[in-house]
Amino acid sequence: MRNAQAAGDTRHGRTGKDGAFYSDDGVLLATVESFTSNVTFNNAKYSVLGDAQEHETANTFAVNLTMSQVVVEDDAFFEEIMDALENQTMPCWNFQGSLLGRNGSEERVTYYECVPSGQIDIQNIAVGDVIKRNWNFFVNRPPKLTSLLSVDR
Repeated sequence: MRNAQAAGDTRHGRTGKDGAFYSDDGVLLATVESFTSNVTFNNAKYSVLGDAQEHETANTFAVNLTMSQVVVEDDAFFEEIMDALENQTMPCWNFQGSLLGRNGSEERVTYYECVPSGQIDIQNIAVGDVIKRNWNFFVNRPPKLTSLLSVDR
């Protein structure tokens, strides 16, 4: 075999059951079915005399956080967003995403100053389907890597 490390150690593969999503004060948001965070880099393009190739340099980045929540009961987030619509003062939250390793290690990332962004479901109901509420947030401060998974060899 040319690449003996290609498969890695499959015992350490993780699935969704190993993830969790917490509020800033460490309370597990148990009804969150899934969450995704991503970063988008926006580079500035430029070209110089005598060079036909276009170049880019680092400019800005944006972090977005999306979660899907199973609607089991009214919750504090939904109440806060509905109050915000009425009072016209939008909420701001901090969240923590966690992934538990097989050996007890944990990858934890904290997301700061998350504000509602784009579309958020108020009610999303379909026959024969579990009722879910989709949330979209813009993260206004860089996320912080609090801890990293490790693999015992």
